[in-house]
Amino acid sequence: MPRTIAIGDIHGCATALKPLIEAFDPQPEDTVVTLGDYVDRGMESAGVIEILLELVSRTQLVPLIGNHEVMLMQAFNNRDAMNFWLQHGGQQTLQSYGGSLEQIPPHHRMFFQHCRRYWENDRHFFIHANYRSSLPLNQIPDEVGLWEHMKLAFPIPHENGKKAWVGHTPQEEGEILDLGHLAIIDTNCYGGGYLSAVDVDSGEYWQVSMDGSFRGE
Repeated sequence: MPRTIAIGDIHGCATALKPLIEAFDPQPEDTVVTLGDYVDRGMESAGVIEILLELVSRTQLVPLIGNHEVMLMQAFNNRDAMNFWLQHGGQQTLQSYGGSLEQIPPHHRMFFQHCRRYWENDRHFFIHANYRSSLPLNQIPDEVGLWEHMKLAFPIPHENGKKAWVGHTPQEEGEILDLGHLAIIDTNCYGGGYLSAVDVDSGEYWQVSMDGSFRGE
């Protein structure tokens, strides 16, 4: 049976992403949904995007956009946006591209521009940050779907009856938080936790640390 695999926030951790992908070995009929925040914080953002672009020829990749990609794209046109981005991990991304926005190659910019706000299948939906249970997915405002953390409260099940898969709110101890109707899989790779991938139907998961070690090694 084709699998649907979700990958949490990568944040420049290419050394973790590469073995993680090899561990679950995506096939052409599988769907891999990446939940956004590919860049910033970690030191290998350019490498992360290259790995994801290579994945396109191997499986069905569905990249979602995160708030850090939004900050990066806004930085191209606005000095204040540039300063804001640099204060939130953008400096590491610039270094990975050689020191300037102009050195980000066009095919990487195209990747960011083609990332989706959300994706769903018949049993699950995927969005970067948060949702409103009574709003259709295509009506969730960006301040919720891209920016709002789940630190103070968790939303109730969505009216569509599907399970939500989100990132954005880092789980400091590196543990996936699964509430049944909702799972948070940003497991804090750049902060000392792990990068996580989950088969959303079987529950099987894989976790790799920033240095490329699997959990338990």
